[in-house]
Amino acid sequence: MTFKFALLYRMGAWGAATCMVTICALVALQVTFRVVDALLHLVGMPRLGLSITGVSEIAAYLLVGATFLGLAYTFVHHAHIRVTLLISRLPSRIRVWFEVACLIVALALSLLLGHGLIELARESLQFRDVSSGFLSIPLWIPQTVLATGVGLLCLALAEALVMTLRIAAREPERYRELTDGDDSDLP
Repeated sequence: MTFKFALLYRMGAWGAATCMVTICALVALQVTFRVVDALLHLVGMPRLGLSITGVSEIAAYLLVGATFLGLAYTFVHHAHIRVTLLISRLPSRIRVWFEVACLIVALALSLLLGHGLIELARESLQFRDVSSGFLSIPLWIPQTVLATGVGLLCLALAEALVMTLRIAAREPERYRELTDGDDSDLP
């Protein structure tokens, strides 16, 4: 299947990758500061006491962002864990309708989650909620990232549902050959 919004999903994946690289950089910097302090202490010099306040809090938010921003990209590249033991053995005409049902359920659950996350971010913005760690990070910021990732997943699920319904209506017997190929057509 070729997804029309593949660029958006790729942008989400780049956002997820940026979050992961930022986590690595923060942790590496924090470790470097500790090593420098330890080496200075070993040679009898006073410690510099350098550290990044709230690294674990920032890393936690970035990890959640990386997870949610990558959802749509991993979905369109068939990288999500799917239990296909039963469904893969079904004839194409039946399998396509099982896929439609699964996509409808996944889309409905994702829409509910997305709606809840948008409401949560809206309330956090309205009440000016901030995190309770060392840093006072406005909670609407990470919550908006979560809602964006779920929104991208909803778009990918809706797109897959429309494509699967087209196949189901036009040529259900060819469902397996139209969808089981490699991902070479995906950017």
